[in-house]
Parts: sequence; structure tokens; C-alpha cells
Amino acid sequence: MSVICKKKQISVRGLAGVENVADLKTNFNRHLHFTLVKDRNVATKRDYYFALANTVRDHLVGRWIRTQQHYYEKDPKRVYYLSLEFYMGRTLQNTMVNLALENACDEATYQLGLDMEELQDIEEDAGLGNGGLGRLAACFLDSMASLGLAAYGYGIRYEFGIFNQKIVNGWQVEEADDWLRYGNPWEKARPEYMRPVHFYGRVEHTAEGVKWVDTQVVLALPYDTPVPGYRNNIVNTMRLWSAKAPCDFNLKDFNVGGYIQAVLDRNLAENISRVLYPNDNFFEGKELRLKQEYFVVAATLQDIVRRFKASKFGSTEFVRMDLSTLPNKVAIQLNDTHPALAIPELMRILVDLEKLTWEKAWDIVVRTCAYTNHTVLPEALERWPVDLFQNLLPRHLEIIYEINRRHLERISKLYPGDTDRMRRMSLIEEGDVKKINMAHLCIVGSHAVNGVARIHSEIIKNTVFKDFYDVDPQKFQNKTNGITPRRWLVMCNPGLAEVIAERIGEDFVRDLDQLKKLEEFLNDEAFIRDVAKIKQENKLKFAAHLEEHYKVKINPNSMFDVQVKRIHEYKRQLLNCLHIITLYNRIKKEPSKSWVPRTIMIGGKAAPGYHTAKMIIKLITSIGDIVNNDPVVGDRLKVIFLENYRVTLAEKVVPAADLSEQISTAGTEASGTGNMKFMLNGALTIGTMDGANVEMAEEAGEENLFIFGMRVDDVEAMDKKGYDAVSYYNKIPELKQAIDQISGGFFSPSQPDLFKDLVKMLMHHDRFKVFADYEDYIKCQEKVSQLYKNPKEWTRKVIHNIAGSGKFSSDRTISQYAREIWGMEPSLEKIAAPDDPR
Repeated sequence: MSVICKKKQISVRGLAGVENVADLKTNFNRHLHFTLVKDRNVATKRDYYFALANTVRDHLVGRWIRTQQHYYEKDPKRVYYLSLEFYMGRTLQNTMVNLALENACDEATYQLGLDMEELQDIEEDAGLGNGGLGRLAACFLDSMASLGLAAYGYGIRYEFGIFNQKIVNGWQVEEADDWLRYGNPWEKARPEYMRPVHFYGRVEHTAEGVKWVDTQVVLALPYDTPVPGYRNNIVNTMRLWSAKAPCDFNLKDFNVGGYIQAVLDRNLAENISRVLYPNDNFFEGKELRLKQEYFVVAATLQDIVRRFKASKFGSTEFVRMDLSTLPNKVAIQLNDTHPALAIPELMRILVDLEKLTWEKAWDIVVRTCAYTNHTVLPEALERWPVDLFQNLLPRHLEIIYEINRRHLERISKLYPGDTDRMRRMSLIEEGDVKKINMAHLCIVGSHAVNGVARIHSEIIKNTVFKDFYDVDPQKFQNKTNGITPRRWLVMCNPGLAEVIAERIGEDFVRDLDQLKKLEEFLNDEAFIRDVAKIKQENKLKFAAHLEEHYKVKINPNSMFDVQVKRIHEYKRQLLNCLHIITLYNRIKKEPSKSWVPRTIMIGGKAAPGYHTAKMIIKLITSIGDIVNNDPVVGDRLKVIFLENYRVTLAEKVVPAADLSEQISTAGTEASGTGNMKFMLNGALTIGTMDGANVEMAEEAGEENLFIFGMRVDDVEAMDKKGYDAVSYYNKIPELKQAIDQISGGFFSPSQPDLFKDLVKMLMHHDRFKVFADYEDYIKCQEKVSQLYKNPKEWTRKVIHNIAGSGKFSSDRTISQYAREIWGMEPSLEKIAAPDDPR
């Protein structure tokens, strides 16, 4: 087995054959000269990146075409993953890993006098997502391709993805993410598959059926991105839609002199795919957002029906006209409620256009669609005003009313006279403003409804959707989330992947359960040493990165204590802040004591309109200003806010972390997937029994995590009797001291009242009960410090965690979706490579 060292053959990165390297160099130069029309003497680093990207892409294209031919001939059932977010990050290195090209490319660029890491750094992140939901979609695409499923990701090609975060004087400032400004070598426009999408207009009920007329048309132009499986020659497709105004947009209305304005008005149509809404776990009921949701659904369903009709065992003469067999060939997965309009839109297609009876159409819709719920927070659930629908999608409103009428008829037969239950279960919520409850629409219109961790799925059944569970228990399932081990181990932590491969072989990359074999090495001194050494190398590398970007000197022997995720009250970055202040006060009180040094890093974006979250960022940076400049503390405690947290930064910080903070209030985090990335990469978790933490503790042994705080039952009991923050403040002296420092301006001397509102919220309106878990959290952190003093025992727990992380592969998650929801069978078989005879 090879050694970890740059320029050496590293098994999990693919072998660098001599002929392979020569071909890559030839193709690189060909792309530089002919694709980019550049001379090497005038080429920039960006030109070199594009030449390398095009060279790697050449290896994808043949496989891509062959995969699509393979699906056309075999006519398998296809799964369509509909998501408003795909948080892909960078593509170059991931493609090299999955095609086993990384070493050969490294060697080729080296021989050309270039540094591959430098070239990789030029690529922009495709940040078409906010956080967990969009990143999950990206991991799922990787797993679906690696498991040989005929799968398509459908979403929107946002011109501007999640904003870039700058920290100016401790405050978050947003900058537009113009990720396409230099072009994107990984996408291919497919104008031949452009589709019209209709908005507004009115509905006519005629003898021939229902017609939706006088609509405004926007065209959906698809861009395809290849999604390679892991070394199986399968390349699936992510198709993202971009909005285009039709040629006659507003031109038919223009009078003399109105031509210029009519052309300028085309922007109104094209705004639909302009920008990603930057909200995570928060619903913003804007018309443009509803347009985005319908746009992706309408374009995608036309594509699905076209592909269904056109493919029949590779026979071009036969067109499948009968849509009654659609559920046998098509599975549609709704990633949260954002694509919920797929349900009424498919009904519209089947009833209005294909002339099926309502009953027949409804049976097809329910058997085809399935819904994944991602949150139980009430502010995150989508509820659209009926008036908005009436104006924008009048036919869909009629269809939703009819779905609701039939649904309530069924409920009233099951529970005669129970009007309260009818009200709770209605798709239409009555009130000052009539609203459509999209989660209810998804449940009624799907054959399967799943949560994303066992505890979350139980909460859905027992509380949030209990009425629906009582009526249709067979619909409800759990599918615990996962992460792809290709990006989140092999790619971001090659050193660790290598020492694992040396002990148990390389097959764990496509069967992560094999990591269990590492338990045999718990007392193997050499393995313990290797794992600790890799972690230290990752820390040194990240410390150098921090020094370069933050001009702050980090003690690489300190514990790297990391909390990176969206900034949200329920994720309780404030609890972390209270621990930092408590630690600071303790060091100040006993400066001569031997303290375990810590570098505490917190990172994440706050939604631009979320005032409290932005204040939390300001508090973290303000605490950092005081702590980092206190000579008494020195390098025993440092606080760093990681600016612009995104996929690419995660790939650096995750392998370097010692401690992973997963401290949401029990019952609020649906699953979390950052927790899994840290576990797989050898960090220990301090966390509550929430989301997937529960299952992580089960897999690795609860004694190998630092679990603290209230459980779901405790939180519910506290809700019943009332949460009194002030009583905790009065009885815990260290908590009182910390809160008094925040409110008294200790961390904001030039603006003493800056954090008054945050303190007021914590004392009187804290839905997430920060103080209730404070004491237990501090005690648990003491245990963390104690264990860190014993490096060998710490590393043993790390190995327990790595060995227990097999369950959290997205391959396992997708296999369960395939078998239990989509009726498909995953496979690890390879198809022939383009240069192999078929």
C-alpha cells in the first residue's frame, strides 16, 4: 500500500499510469490552444484551470452518453429528485476522485510546471443552496450515480447563489455571489429541450374540458451537469432550469416608441432564475419565490412526461401514450415542500391535457410522488395565501380545492362530526388570510412521507402530523440522512482515507459499513499513532490557512473546537458563546492554573433579514476581540469567526476539527449532516440528544460522545410547566456573571447597550431554552478538556467514532429510498467504459 505523500501513488486517489499522464498533458495543451485559444506564454492561472477542467470533462462525456444510451435501451424505472437547492460546491476534484484520475492529473500538472491545488482553488463554488437541505441533495446525486440508479436531479440554475459573507467591524455584510461570471465548464445548455411555463391568466370550463387561457409564458432553458458515480462509469444528469423571456415577450403589446421598454421588460421574466432565496428554515411568502417553485415543477414535469412517452426499450417507433403506467416507470421525490406544486401540476396534465378521469389521475399522482419533510419548526412550514394563487396559478387553486374537498369528505366519513379534526387536517387554513398548507398537500398527494432521522420521524408521527398518521400510518417512514464518503473522506481527507485503506482495504469507499473492521485496531499502537498524526497534519494545514486569511496566530496543539452551520437561534450558537465567556472568566480568575488550550471556531451565514442571527454574529466577533487581545489569556483561548462558511471551507475545517458542537435544543434539528462529516473525519461530538446525534451515539457507543442536556421529553415537560430563564440566571453564579458582562457592555465597551436585546430575548422570550442546558453543557465541556489531556484515550474514542460512522453514508440512505419508496434496486455493477467494446 502506498505512502501518503504528494506526488506518490495514493491508492484511493487512482493510479497514475505513464500513458495516462502523457495523454492528459497532450489534451491539456490541446484545450489551452484550441478550446481557449491561448498561447502558454499569455495564459493565466484561470486559463490553466479551464484547460484542466475541460481535460477532465473529456473523460466524463463518453461515459455520460453511454449511460444515457444504457438507460434508453434498458428502460429502467427513473427517479426524479426535485429540489429548489443543490449545494454542489466545486466539481473538478470530485470528478477526478470518482473517475480515479486524481494522481494522473496531479502528475501531469506537475510535469507541466503547475500546482494542481492552486488550479483547484480557482474554481467557484456552485452555492445553489443554503445549508443542510441543498447539501443533502448534492450527496444524494453522488450516491444515486454510485448505486447505478437512473436518477435525475431537477432544480433552478440560479445566476446568483447563496451570498458571500464578509465580516466588517464584526458585522455580517452580504455580497452577491456572481459564480457564473467566468463561465462554468461543467454545464451544457440544452436549448432543444426548452419548455414553456405559464403564469397568470384565467380558467375556462368548456364542453371539451378545462382550459387555462390568456397566460403569460416564460421559457425554461435547461442546463445539464454530469454527475459521475464512483468508478462505475455511470454518469447521471443534474438538469437546472434557467428562465428566458420568449421572443415576443411584451412586444405584441408595444405601440409606437414602446419597443425599447418591451425589450427591457424581458428582465421581469428572466428574474425567476436570478437569485436563490437566502433563508434556511424560514418561510418567506414572496410572489417571486412561488414563481420559482412553479417554474421548476412545470418545466420538470413536461420533461418527465416527454421522456416517459419517448422511451420504450429503445424503440423509436413506439411512443408510450398511456400514462396509466407512469408510476411503474417514474418516481418523483419532493425535497421538502418547495416542489409541492408537482402534485396539482401533474393532476392538471393528466386531467386537463391527457383527459384522464379525476380518480384515475389521482391514483397515478399518489403512486408517483413521495415527500421528504425537513423541519418541524412552525416558521419554516410553507403556507401560501390563497389570493396569491388565485392571481398567479388560478387553475392550480381550483385543483387544490378539489383535492381538499375529496380529502375532507374522506376524513368526515372516518370521523363523523369531528369538525375540529377537519379544520386541523384541511389543506386550506382559514384565518385573517386564507392560506394553503403545503405540507398537508404533500402528505395527501404522496404515497410515502419521511423524516430525516429516527427521532425526527417519530416527532412527525406523534405531534406535527399526528392526525395524518392516525389516518394513513402506512405512509410514514424514516430515512436517516447520510453524506457521501467520496467528497467527505476520500477527497477532503486523503491522509485519513489512506491509513484506513492500509488496514482494511479500499472497498469501504463504496461500502462504508466496512469501517466497523477498524474496531480490531482500537489497541493497535501504530494505528492510534497514525490517526493522531493525520489529525495533527490537518490541524497544521488549517492553522496555516487561518494565519494567511485572518492574520491570527493559532496554537496547533490547542483543541480545535468547531461549530459551523447556519446561524439560527435553535442551533444555539449563544450557548457556545456562554461557554467561551465562562472559560475566559475562569482563566482570568486562576491564570496560573494549567488550562487545556482551545481554539474555538464558529462559522455560518445569517439570513439577511434575520436580525437576531446577525446580532449573534456580532456578539461572537465582539467576544473574540476581547478574548484574543487579553495578554493574561495568551494562546490558551482563541475565538475565531470563520467568514463565508461554504462547502469549500467545510472541506478544510472538517478534517482539522477535534471537537464538533451539535448543541440544538432536543427536538428541533431534523437530522444535521455536519455532525456526520465530523464523526467520519475523526472529531468527537459534544451534543444534545437531537437529530442524528441520537443514532450516532447508538452506533459509536454513547460513552464515546459527550452527550448533555434535556431530552425531548424534558423539553415537552418544561413547555407544559413553563420555562423560567430568570430562575437559572439567579441560581447559577457563572451564568449570571456572563449575562451581566454581555448586557453591561464588557464585550462592547464603545456601545454598552449593543446586546441588550439579545439578553432580553434570552431572559424572557427564549423558545430554545439556552439557560436550561447551560450547567450540564459546562460540566460536559470540563469532561472534554479532561479527556483531551490523554491523547491516546482521546484517539481511541476517535477510532470508535470513525468505526461507527458507516451507517451515515448517503449510499445507505439512498438504498433505503430506492427499495422502500421508489421500488428500485440499487446495484454496484459497472457499465462498460466508453473505450471498452460494448
